[in-house]
Amino acid sequence: MAVRDFLSLPRPLAFAHRGGAAHYPENSWRAFEHAVGLGYTYLETDLQATADGVLVAFHDRSLDRVTDRAGRIAQLPYREVSAARIGGTDSIPTLEDLLGAWPEARFNLDLKDDPAIRPLPEVLRRAAAWDRVCLTSFSARRLAAVRRQLPRPVCMATSPVGVAAVRLGRAGRGLAARLSRLSVRCTQVPVGVATESYVRRAHAVGLQVHVWTVNDRSVMANLLDLGVDGIMTDETEALRDVLAARGQWHPRAAR
Repeated sequence: MAVRDFLSLPRPLAFAHRGGAAHYPENSWRAFEHAVGLGYTYLETDLQATADGVLVAFHDRSLDRVTDRAGRIAQLPYREVSAARIGGTDSIPTLEDLLGAWPEARFNLDLKDDPAIRPLPEVLRRAAAWDRVCLTSFSARRLAAVRRQLPRPVCMATSPVGVAAVRLGRAGRGLAARLSRLSVRCTQVPVGVATESYVRRAHAVGLQVHVWTVNDRSVMANLLDLGVDGIMTDETEALRDVLAARGQWHPRAAR
């Protein structure tokens, strides 16, 4: 399978952001299950690692904001993190369990902290998930570090440096070749960056454009009219409805 397989499904791609956080607690099993039930193939989540190297699907570095416990995840053993409940009700999934639960799903993984880098290759190896993940981060250094750790290429999104290069119009064969060498296949940006010129420049160097986090139906429609290749949303039902009305909804087949 080629690295590009992650992006091979019919566009536009629909991503369930943090599993679909508008309907159930963010990054919870119930959120992911709901998105899969709607027909989503692409699930977006975040990665943190516990003190003993377990990768969990969790956005913040600490448990404080969304769970009934406190403390920085990287300083806590998995035994303590697993006892926390999102919103007081939902356990925190591990990446390995998510990959195993839905082997047909594809996961967009945001590396939120350095400790998540080291355990990732082994988890992907055990799950045989190399072609089912795309890695992204706000840190170019973090993406470079994980790239060095991986024994084989996986799909990656642009770092902030890559986003800036596209915005400034530094397109051309040189940039396209460099992105290809780094297995960078897409650029994932906020709504304000996803202008008509940005989409055109990204496409010119072979990048798909995915936009986050889009929860308004009219904004979804406007972005689709611009030709974006994917949308990340908390409002998974709304995005499904918008795409279906346009004849662009490509649901995952039920098992």
